[in-house]
Amino acid sequence: MIKEKTVILGITGSIAAYKAADIASKLTQSGDKVEVVMTEPATRFISPLTLRGITGWPVVTSMWELSSEFSIEHVALAEAADIVVIAPATASIIAHLAAGMADDMLTCTVLATKAPVIIAPAMNDNMFANPITQENIEKLKARGFIFIEPAYGRLASGKTGKGRLAEIDKILGTIRKVLGRCGDMAGRKIVITAGGTREPIDPVRYIGNRSSGKMGYALAEAARDRGADVMLVTTTTCLPETTGMQVIDVATATEMKKAVTDAVKNADALVMAAAVADYRPENAATSKIKKDNAGLTLELVKTADILAETKGDFIKVGFAAESENLINNAKKKLKGKDLDLIIANDITDKDSGFGADTNKVTIIDKNGKVEELPLMSKREVADRVLNRVVGLIG
Repeated sequence: MIKEKTVILGITGSIAAYKAADIASKLTQSGDKVEVVMTEPATRFISPLTLRGITGWPVVTSMWELSSEFSIEHVALAEAADIVVIAPATASIIAHLAAGMADDMLTCTVLATKAPVIIAPAMNDNMFANPITQENIEKLKARGFIFIEPAYGRLASGKTGKGRLAEIDKILGTIRKVLGRCGDMAGRKIVITAGGTREPIDPVRYIGNRSSGKMGYALAEAARDRGADVMLVTTTTCLPETTGMQVIDVATATEMKKAVTDAVKNADALVMAAAVADYRPENAATSKIKKDNAGLTLELVKTADILAETKGDFIKVGFAAESENLINNAKKKLKGKDLDLIIANDITDKDSGFGADTNKVTIIDKNGKVEELPLMSKREVADRVLNRVVGLIG
């Protein structure tokens, strides 16, 4: 499980400074201690009072501020940091760091810390592309600094180009990936599947199910945050793009089976959270089937049983979405597919069914031990499942 971390959030004088409030808020909501260091130009774009209200901690803006313990502030911050994140970062702050210049509180803190440093640039596209800026970025990368590439889009100047601050989810995902390096799944390769497969009837229609992919994505993010090398095999979903893991996009059960077979080589665990269609049309039409007065008959054949057919020396975890006889049906799947764990949930429960943000599951192991969990968020469920996986891996 992720423990509280101390994040030093550096904010510089970019129009994107207002977005740092969202970063601070989400980190604080996750239970992290966020201490903000602002350059003087940054305070022209967003008030330190705003950041203090969000984080609950004083915001450092001056070289001459002292902590309550009368330590030099930049040294105290540098030593307390689990990670330093500069978002947004201007060309100026990147140049000063590349030159080893410590002329404000933020650069002093960065140069004094041994914690990993993440930099998310935000600036005019020409400034970002300038050879001097790129040379400074390469210098810092060579020294171990981690950069998050800016996004392409509309800039403050009204132009369109590469220079926008990266999406907040991407920044947060990178932070979690870096903080997880020493987690209890560090060095482990975990394959996770998500979403519902789509078996084509014709180029327009398909046989599918109501899986949102939320449980699989929660598992993938939780494993990433604990240091795992995650491979996420996923169908099309409406969920935000993930960061800090390898994503393999598939559509059908056949495609998922091939992707899983390739992915589990040297894996420590396979967690099959995807809802795979049990049947597919024997022959999909190559052109759109036109509606007429006659009915439509489809010949269906079984799809591959991916969990049962995937063999190897790794932990296998399955999910059982049931509408009746929950425990008995789950135990049959556990035994029939030779699983180490199965996670059963009642899809008739509106708080635990497809598309919900919460889940109420029962974990059953191969010895028949049953653990019923209360209703909780899918991320909390993911961590409870991964606790069991960590115990099985040893």
